[in-house]
Amino acid sequence: MDKLIKIETIFSPTSVDELGMRGKNVVIIDVLRASTTICTALQNGAREIIPTADIENATKIWSNLSPDSRLLGGERAGKMIDGFNLGNSPTEYTPEKVGGKTIVFTTTNGAGTVYKCRYASNALIGTFVNLSAVVQTMVNIGGSWTILCSGRQGSFSMEDAACAGMIIQKARDASDLETDDAGKTAVVLFRSFRGNILNILKRSEHGRYLISIGFAHDLEVCASVDSVPVVPGVDGSGIKLNQNNLVVNG
Repeated sequence: MDKLIKIETIFSPTSVDELGMRGKNVVIIDVLRASTTICTALQNGAREIIPTADIENATKIWSNLSPDSRLLGGERAGKMIDGFNLGNSPTEYTPEKVGGKTIVFTTTNGAGTVYKCRYASNALIGTFVNLSAVVQTMVNIGGSWTILCSGRQGSFSMEDAACAGMIIQKARDASDLETDDAGKTAVVLFRSFRGNILNILKRSEHGRYLISIGFAHDLEVCASVDSVPVVPGVDGSGIKLNQNNLVVNG
């Protein structure tokens, strides 16, 4: 018999805190664009990504790192922060720029959500570009999972919810699965677009905003299912890959 997987879905991180996530298995989603950028950076050789919720802490952490191995990455209002090395476009995180580097990373939504999950038993970064790899990891570990959507400034975001729906649908194909009403709603939302991921992103509020400030190509990158087949995991204060592309904490 297939392993039983139980999934709850939370559409906004405002309802959770660090203690509430302690000991849980979590998949953190921020489709546009933090999850996609994290996957890309680690696939392209970044040593570690240190997420932080605010700019002040990011610069403080960065200042304590070795000058030849550190980068500041992130955005506010979708645009690179003044004085930072990189923004939040996955296309910026090339092997030439990020190989061997530690990236201190702060974004409007995703980085703070990741930070809330630092005490989870397993906290994986998920999105469309690594979806199958994340689902396989969930199935391999089994048990109960929380899908935590980063949303947009504390509110519901269509693209994150649709990604949660695709994860749940794919997990159901690979295992016995139970999910809550939020998860069932996410699946209905995903199915309503008939698998057209790019259309989901283009019609979302944040997707339209990114197009308006010149990042239309990022939507295509973020919509490319299974194009970055790695599984980043939160490991203490950072996000890393081990040799098997997975971090599992005790």
